Amino acid sequence: MAEKGESLKPEKAGLPESAVAERTKDRRSFIPNVDITEKGHALMIHADMPGADEKSVNITLENDVLTIEAQVKDVRLEGHTLSYAEYEEGDYYRAFTLNENVDRDKIEASLKNGVLSIVLPKAEEAKTKTIPIKVG
Repeated sequence: MAEKGESLKPEKAGLPESAVAERTKDRRSFIPNVDITEKGHALMIHADMPGADEKSVNITLENDVLTIEAQVKDVRLEGHTLSYAEYEEGDYYRAFTLNENVDRDKIEASLKNGVLSIVLPKAEEAKTKTIPIKVG
């Protein structure tokens, strides 16, 4: 998550300014922390998005840009008054530019316990191939 008090800024996300759209909502937006790993014939993105559920997350792929957005509802306990908070509430936004090595038709996503997992299968031409050695 972004540092406390930081809002979404393209330079903080490592994105070109053109990749981040202006928001029309007066609400804080955070850049979710991610881990990107490789497993077999796929890359995996794991994004920390506490408070998000499958209904609030929107994943789009347009012009080679994979965009993750989530609108998270404020959590207030009935009959309680907030005295102190270390966790700020807000929405999430992150974008990734994909190269030609990703099979766009087979991308999958799942969400469990506030962690969004996206599987980016490698395209056939990007997979490692073993070259047999001929004798003679």
